[in-house]
Amino acid sequence: MTVSPLPPRSSPPGTPGASPASSAAPAPAAPSASPTPSLSSVSSSQSVPGRWRPPRRVMRWGSLIIPVLLAVADALLVNGVTFGLELNVSLAAAAALLVRRRLPALVFLITLPGILIGYVWFAPMIALYTVARLRPDRRLLGISALLLAAAHFIPWPVSDFEPTAYRQNTLTLIDACVTSVGPIALGLLVRTRGELAARIEDLTRSRRHADELIAEQVLSTERARLAREMHDVVAHQVSLISLQAGAVQISAEDAKAREGARTIRELSVRTLDELRHMVGILRAAGGDHEELTPQPRLADLPRMIELSALNVSFETDGATRRPGHPEAVERAAFRIVQEALTNVRKHAPGARVTVRVNEAEAARQEAAKGPAQEAEDAAQEAQEAAEKAEETGGLRVEVRNGPPDASAVAPGLPGGGHGLVGLRERAQLLGGTLEAGPTEEGGFVVRADFPKTPRVTGTA
Repeated sequence: MTVSPLPPRSSPPGTPGASPASSAAPAPAAPSASPTPSLSSVSSSQSVPGRWRPPRRVMRWGSLIIPVLLAVADALLVNGVTFGLELNVSLAAAAALLVRRRLPALVFLITLPGILIGYVWFAPMIALYTVARLRPDRRLLGISALLLAAAHFIPWPVSDFEPTAYRQNTLTLIDACVTSVGPIALGLLVRTRGELAARIEDLTRSRRHADELIAEQVLSTERARLAREMHDVVAHQVSLISLQAGAVQISAEDAKAREGARTIRELSVRTLDELRHMVGILRAAGGDHEELTPQPRLADLPRMIELSALNVSFETDGATRRPGHPEAVERAAFRIVQEALTNVRKHAPGARVTVRVNEAEAARQEAAKGPAQEAEDAAQEAQEAAEKAEETGGLRVEVRNGPPDASAVAPGLPGGGHGLVGLRERAQLLGGTLEAGPTEEGGFVVRADFPKTPRVTGTA
């Protein structure tokens, strides 16, 4: 079906047969003339791999010049090349598009005579599109749409308007409404697209920042975990080496053997001192969520006590051999005994040590009986500790040492002050408690109570 062109409005001078229908031919391309470069300018920052894009400066100038050239071509095609009122106002409307980004509303007003007198569509539609994209005010857009529709609907000269031509007037009004609404809709669409692109970029940047924070947190966790394992394992073994070297240095008859033992002891002390500084750095941040494997259990306590070279009495009700304790609790109990023996070796050489690992119920019964050799205060202290262990319903670990032997030689090992802090953190992570302090006899006691079901498993 062929649609016949609209009845002609008044033809401009010098253009016989010219009508709005003749100028309406390029109308559908009017919105795409301007938005095409604008869309490119909005998305120019989003480069697609394997796809060539012109430089940003070329895109910028192209989006400015190409609409002007299209408006000039529209003016020449509609009004010819003979200068007159129609061609002059059309070219003025096309030239005004050069500053449409700085003064969009003013440029739109300048282009209205172009569609009213010169019958050009490109210049006013491009100007209205620019207003919608840069000045999305509802009142401004509404007034601009009405002005463009009126300039399109009212003929020039106004005396040519025929109120009785209902069909022609209706079609012209519909055409005028589409001409005014189309650029506004496209301008708002391009503006919304640009805002969404900027928001997506912000979200991408935020997600990248969040990933960096997570990576830093994981790194801090690994540092803290490594610091704890270094202190618990390396410090214990190195202090044991230093103690054995000191014993060899005193008892050996060969001068070379004594000199070698002295060198080993000095290296051990220096290693512990460097380890203390390293642990302080690694413990600067982070928590503990992962574990290192393989990890010791309660069953490894007798062997560790045997190798400690201390006067240790180990008492247990079979908790070290009975299954059922969570792995995290057993590992924490082992580290507490290990660190306590290391502290005895450093600060109380030659002291007698008692290590007790009992179930909570057994600890309560033992405390209720009360050792005959201890005073009433010590029995009361043990009773309170047993009650705490009973409340947790899990495991109780106690390492108690007497005063140091005056005849024993102190190893002179350095300390960083992180041992008891790490032990208390282990107990708290599992929902337990740890108490440490001097005794009335001049010794020291470390006591930890763990619940039957730890708060956090797989840690500590």
